[in-house]
Amino acid sequence: MNRRLLVTGGAGFIGANFVHHWCQLYPSDRVVVLDALTYAGNRRNLASLEGKENFRFVKGDICDRAIVDQLLRSEEIEAIAHFAAESHVDRSILGPAAFIQTNVVGTFTLLEAFREYWEAKAKPSSYRFLHVSTDEVYGSLGPDDPAFSETTPYAPNSPYSASKAGSDHLVRAYHHTYKLPTIITNCSNNYGAFQFPEKLIPLMCINILLGKPLPIYGNGKNVRDWIYVSDHCQALDVVINHGNPGETYNIGGNNEVENIQIVQTLCQMIDELVPDLPVSPAEKLITFVKDRPGHDWRYAINANKIKTQLGWTPSVTITEGLRLTVEWYLNHRDWWESLLSEAYYDYYRKNYLQSQN
Repeated sequence: MNRRLLVTGGAGFIGANFVHHWCQLYPSDRVVVLDALTYAGNRRNLASLEGKENFRFVKGDICDRAIVDQLLRSEEIEAIAHFAAESHVDRSILGPAAFIQTNVVGTFTLLEAFREYWEAKAKPSSYRFLHVSTDEVYGSLGPDDPAFSETTPYAPNSPYSASKAGSDHLVRAYHHTYKLPTIITNCSNNYGAFQFPEKLIPLMCINILLGKPLPIYGNGKNVRDWIYVSDHCQALDVVINHGNPGETYNIGGNNEVENIQIVQTLCQMIDELVPDLPVSPAEKLITFVKDRPGHDWRYAINANKIKTQLGWTPSVTITEGLRLTVEWYLNHRDWWESLLSEAYYDYYRKNYLQSQN
């Protein structure tokens, strides 16, 4: 293919997994990562790629138009895979301003830069702007409601999901107004390697290993559709190479599970794999805490469009994915231990989780 990709947020959880996926499958392509290395961005996630001829890392903010313009021109970028985002609901409740700045203003900056660059190149039809978004823009489902489809009206309930909804609308508008070759994907909850410890699955894994409480919001019956991150990356690969500009594709894992069931499964797996836990069985650590404000009850994705039009379906079951994830955190203790003392995570843990007990 010999394409030249700019991956924003490529040192974060999903972005880093995507970069590894692309570099492995398309070693002749040029991949340039732009990441501000805020609390959840970690350059160590890309350590195995450093020094490779076709890989480049640039520290920078997507809101910095000069950096974006310079990279597009100097690297002759043909496709942007846009992952860069503030992405945690709890943090958006504590401080929404950063979410508006990065998710809305940052996406606008990228779109404007890419539009002018694309127009100066005589509007190549092969160029792409992939905007990676979330199913949370659709709001919340009841127990018997049909799953989110691409035509489900937007109804975001948190500052985070509202900021992502705003960025989605901008991307869609740039296609319809300027014919910019944009594609939007809305994905369900990801899990896997390199996920920052504030998210449910890594937080539970780490707390089990440390013998700390496992805080569960409300009664733990909230339902999410979970997708293993490698499945998501494969879906994004298909969308970049075969998706149609102007389209939106929902990406789901076909794994609707209650939060409490996820935690109980993790407890059982780690009990089996680690015989000398500080507290055993690990389920003794489960602690129900006050529910999160505006906590959406259920997310579920209808991924029929990407299946029927592009031929993609997920391949990793929730049991397989959770075991792979647990094994990764067991084998990469040095990765997550170094994060636990960092100021942002410490602030979050002390000022939000503990206040909910």
